[in-house]
Amino acid sequence: MRPADLAAVAEVRAELRQLLSRWPPSPDDGLIEVAALLTSELVTNALVHTKGGAVVTAAVTDRLRVEVRDFAPRRPEPRAPGVDGTSGRGLMLVRSLADAWGVRTHAAGKCVWFELGGGAG
Repeated sequence: MRPADLAAVAEVRAELRQLLSRWPPSPDDGLIEVAALLTSELVTNALVHTKGGAVVTAAVTDRLRVEVRDFAPRRPEPRAPGVDGTSGRGLMLVRSLADAWGVRTHAAGKCVWFELGGGAG
């Protein structure tokens, strides 16, 4: 993987924070940071574990929903974190911190998504 690919993770995180700063009522900093963390994990997974890129969408209604679509048919499999603690924790974090999450398969890949509650933060 090229370093430029992983630079996209920080760019997506910054865009998400900007979107959430305009979400009325403004969510608390904790919700914004959780959303940024979970988005980073899903985007990183898509970039590391597939050969193509990823498409990220975020929608704000009474809840935040983030979707990361890639073009590999294989469903993600939660696994135990690595000894160094830097790998294998993405889906564990999503399962632990999201209010809801899931995977939808498509003819050309899959979409991994999560939701966080609105003003409840």
